Amino acid sequence: MSQFDVLTVGNAIVDIISRCQDQFLIDNGITKSAMNLIDAERAERLYSLMGPAVEASGGSAGNTAAGIASFGGKAAYFGKVAQDQLGHIFTHDIRAQGVHFETAAGTTQPPTARSMIFVTEDGERSMNTYLGACVEFGPEDVEPEVVAQSKVTYFEGYLWDPPRAKQAILDCARIAHENGREMSMTLSDSFCVGRYREEFLELMRSGTVDIVFANEQEALSLYETDDFAEALTRLSADCKLAAVTMGDQGAVVVKGDERIRVPATEIGSLVDTTGAGDLFAAGFLFGYTNDRTLEDCAHLGCYAAGIVIQQIGPRPMMSLKQGAAEIGLI
Repeated sequence: MSQFDVLTVGNAIVDIISRCQDQFLIDNGITKSAMNLIDAERAERLYSLMGPAVEASGGSAGNTAAGIASFGGKAAYFGKVAQDQLGHIFTHDIRAQGVHFETAAGTTQPPTARSMIFVTEDGERSMNTYLGACVEFGPEDVEPEVVAQSKVTYFEGYLWDPPRAKQAILDCARIAHENGREMSMTLSDSFCVGRYREEFLELMRSGTVDIVFANEQEALSLYETDDFAEALTRLSADCKLAAVTMGDQGAVVVKGDERIRVPATEIGSLVDTTGAGDLFAAGFLFGYTNDRTLEDCAHLGCYAAGIVIQQIGPRPMMSLKQGAAEIGLI
């Protein structure tokens, strides 16, 4: 019997979210709608320039774990924080969501990771991430029994940046497959894909990764093409199952020759796209590990993404289980 539906593995990050004008991004050399890795000095500078901000525990895979728990799923998380204030905030928040999180904290240095997220008037988020304690995550932080007892282990492409994390991910994949489980990843960001294209493709083609999540831009970047249909065809050849989000056009699930398209969930107003992809993965994986059809999984993913983009912060402030039940999704 499995103890967990999904184990997620990622960078444990506290998001510091503030609104700004596009000119602010230009003036400060920030790439819009992307995740920019920064050092401690730049982190301090950007923080000093921020307007009023909201602090919220984030990190891509952490958001996904929180989303699965909000649906009523059984979620676990691996990620590294430091013994500092932000580390305590992150630990409290993810456990309060009902997620199993027992990764041992590091010392006080390097400090817990933080991401300064600037949200422009169009709802787009531009992330500036100091990885801090995340780079300390390694094979010793893998809990083999948790991997063995999780139906799917899911990791974020961002975690491929810290070198020791790569071995930890490969260890997770080995343990998962030895126990008849599945391995999943999200491509995370077009720039991340650009850094690790060949390595990501090898993870898929070797069978190390079974299920891939991406948005349209990431899928195009992975295959260096402008033809979305071609990207989907190549994606279907390289992995067992993939789900690709397309913003307000919904999502498409790719499995062999099968293409399942679902529309985006209608929303009242777009507030902040932070966490949209993470919550799509949460809804999809909740459905997938609870024996729903692939179409249902995609609808659950679009629903969760639609909820989170109508609020500030990357984790749902309402019960996804209750909300989905009210509209007949579960």
